Amino acid sequence: MRILVSGSDLAHCRLLKQSFHDEDYEINVSRDTELGRSLEEENGYNVAILDITLPGPKGFEVLQQVRAIRQQLPIIVLTRHAQREELLQILQMGANDFVLKPYAFSELSARVQALLHCNGSLIQAVLRVQDLELDQVARKVTRAGQVIGLTPKEYLLLEYLMRNVGRLVTREQVMEHAWNLSYDAQTNVVDVYISHVRNKVDAQAKCKLIRTVRGVGYQLRP
Repeated sequence: MRILVSGSDLAHCRLLKQSFHDEDYEINVSRDTELGRSLEEENGYNVAILDITLPGPKGFEVLQQVRAIRQQLPIIVLTRHAQREELLQILQMGANDFVLKPYAFSELSARVQALLHCNGSLIQAVLRVQDLELDQVARKVTRAGQVIGLTPKEYLLLEYLMRNVGRLVTREQVMEHAWNLSYDAQTNVVDVYISHVRNKVDAQAKCKLIRTVRGVGYQLRP
């Protein structure tokens, strides 16, 4: 798999290159000023990671340029201090996903794998499973139109389950990919948070969405 990493901070881009290289990806690094030429000369990229600065028009111009040249190329935007409207604009202008700085590399790697797995189909700002909705920009969750209050860890857990709807996820995956923590087989913290989220999401609903697969992990499915 080939990844194009682009941005003005070459030290950060090179760090990403090494990290993805350790996961057996082939990485090319390009300055944002040379991005257009890199894309025109090479058509074999599976995903592009754009490290752009917001607010300001330059970041949006880079995103527009990439999308104009490669209409089907999955794009992940790295940014910080973005307002809700700017995050929505990132998605509306063609990005498949975004990651806010500071971030854990495990989170970025998981999002790249998710895009590659679904062949780059565009994600929505709002994740939906039946009547359960999660707004990734506003960080708001509703079930049948009723707002559900979640703690930060509960929100990240539910977001991870909804991103992997229908798939079985393990406790280790939740710890590492949802919370960016090292897995500890001696703790039951994931089970406790699953119980909290299930009580908030499923308790008042006829259709239960969150399931526990004994001895293996968890699954969110209709």
